Amino acid sequence: MKAVAVLIMLASLIAAPAPASASRAGLALEVLSSRPDQVSGGDALIRVRADHAARLTVTRNGEDVTAVFAPDPGGRTRTGLVTGLRDGDNTIQAVAWPHRRTLRLRNHPVQGPIFSGAHQYPFLCKTERAGLGPPVVDNQDGQGYRVEGGWSRDCFAPAVTDRLYRSTDGTFKPMPAERPADLATTTLPDGRTVDFVVRRERGVINRFLYSIAVLEQGYTGRALYRFDGGVAIGHDQGTLGGGALDPNGLGQGYAVLYSSGTRTSTHYNLILGGETALMVKERFIERHGVPLYTVGVGASGGAIQQYIYGQNLGTRVIDAAIPQYSYPDMVTQTIHVGDCELLERHMDHDPRWARWDERTALIGMNASDTVFNRYTGKPGSTECVNGWRGLTPLSMNPLWTSNNDPEWQRMDPPGVKDTVQWTHWDDLRKVYGVDESGYARSTWGNEGVQYGLASLVKGVITPAEFLDVNAKAGSWKEAKDMVREGCPFVPSACPGDLDPWSARNARLGDPAPRRTADPVAVRNVMRSGLVFTGDIDLPIIDWRHYLEEQLDMHNAHQSFASRRRMLDHDGRAGNQVIWFTDARPDGPRFDQTPEALRVMDAWMANIRATPWRGVAGNRPPEAVDRCFATDGGPIAAGPHVWDGVLDDRPPGACTARFPLYGTSRTVAGGPIAGGVYQCGLQPVARAIARGLYGSWRPSAEQRARLEQIFPTGVCDY
Repeated sequence: MKAVAVLIMLASLIAAPAPASASRAGLALEVLSSRPDQVSGGDALIRVRADHAARLTVTRNGEDVTAVFAPDPGGRTRTGLVTGLRDGDNTIQAVAWPHRRTLRLRNHPVQGPIFSGAHQYPFLCKTERAGLGPPVVDNQDGQGYRVEGGWSRDCFAPAVTDRLYRSTDGTFKPMPAERPADLATTTLPDGRTVDFVVRRERGVINRFLYSIAVLEQGYTGRALYRFDGGVAIGHDQGTLGGGALDPNGLGQGYAVLYSSGTRTSTHYNLILGGETALMVKERFIERHGVPLYTVGVGASGGAIQQYIYGQNLGTRVIDAAIPQYSYPDMVTQTIHVGDCELLERHMDHDPRWARWDERTALIGMNASDTVFNRYTGKPGSTECVNGWRGLTPLSMNPLWTSNNDPEWQRMDPPGVKDTVQWTHWDDLRKVYGVDESGYARSTWGNEGVQYGLASLVKGVITPAEFLDVNAKAGSWKEAKDMVREGCPFVPSACPGDLDPWSARNARLGDPAPRRTADPVAVRNVMRSGLVFTGDIDLPIIDWRHYLEEQLDMHNAHQSFASRRRMLDHDGRAGNQVIWFTDARPDGPRFDQTPEALRVMDAWMANIRATPWRGVAGNRPPEAVDRCFATDGGPIAAGPHVWDGVLDDRPPGACTARFPLYGTSRTVAGGPIAGGVYQCGLQPVARAIARGLYGSWRPSAEQRARLEQIFPTGVCDY
């Protein structure tokens, strides 16, 4: 119950509206940089509108701060950065006789948290890697990262600024006092050509590294928040990736916002990530003013963040989204990814599945007899192997982690790394909850899941093969029962202790037991905001390269899973367009992002001009479903190019060009939207009576076998 209460509190703090201003005729007072109850870092950008500005007085907790307010263009308003806010409640009061307005602010430390809950420990500091020097000492208790004079648990370092230039060789270099000979220029959207010189600020916000970069000459008032992907389990400050100096965005006059806390290669707690993004955006507004708009750009986990933050936070972080190689969210991907090694182990030990391309019949994802398999050293692989191998132990086994960074050698007390339960569930224990044994609850289960059901109905596999895989696939042990991984996940175990399927942590047998998803964990995560439910009203250009032939983990049907959820939410998805660009396996890949940015700029201009038409009603002509050739040239565009994916119409031009695959759960009868942690169950007899198995009519012996495999029933999707 305690976890549920915390979860409800977090959700309310993320989503609950708060008054942003105090206003009446003659005098208005508003916060521009954040919600009034979610101010951080001791300062806030405030705007005052006063009909009698000459007699205006503004105070902070009773102290006069009128001098920080400067007139805005037009003269009707004044804006100022009010500093010196104390942690907790503050009062901003504006007086312009005879009017008086009061605004309550709640300030939070720059280290956070605001609404994400208590900080996670241990937490690995990486300020030195970022060029910020050692973190600030914050305790003498032998806790955290060891530095001269003490220890740092929260990894804070003061902000620094520097100047960089883009070289003609394509790299960024420190800007010298004299103009360098290799200084590149950039042409802005308005046709001006300016020196490619960037002013950058770096520091620590919410314990994560951040970067804000802006062209010295040529900032257009638009901002780009760059989100990065990857998979990690937290307990780490992370690093600043190359996206912090996005050359395309900067070169087009966008300010670029970035944080190691909005990289899913740092963690996948998107409640914490959303909080961090808000705080970075707040910092940017305080230094550069409110942007014309902010567009999100980022791939994989960076795409997920755009969908989740757009759903949970509206336009507070981004006003528009360009998710690349997207998934609807991460937490529901664990459902089918958790099937991969169970099914691959079964097929690797059965000569029936020696032809790799036939494995799609069970895993749903693409498979190939010709793609090289780095585990066998031979041709033949699947997306499960090529894209997802290792994700099951990484997300589920508390004893294994890929985080072996050298900074752990400076973490105290000694051995603190070994106290972490290295699972996705534990990284989000405040959401999932904790069971009686002290381990985070897990949403993964496969009770009632009939692997290969659709393939059985189509005649691709036989009843005997269907019964065999469902009897022997197995399930995963509980976290408390898991043991050390083998090769290749633990290099010291190689080559003899080979276990690429994590079979030692599987529950096997004949029939092997299935696992029931923890209902408390399922209920908690569905309430948390971490599941994308389709409730989003931002302009979205969902773009990806078509990579199915490469068995890439960014499978193409995920864009349509998001659309399906949007349609399921309110019957509309006019604010999302889906673009695919073809990609050769080993050749260059055309980047459609600059075109997406141009189209998005027109879309946002339309929204500003005619806001009453809404997001969908303001789409420019190019903001439609489209697909492109390998050189970026158009193949087809329009409302029917993806027909046949989410409806029964004949395949559209793009659908025919780019075949889609599914997952183990869609082959088992589940929806393309995914997200079913625990299916409703029906007795085997009822499933047979309803014709669930197509033309197969199980014999008495086969029916008894089905009931033995599925004693609690089979999925009723």
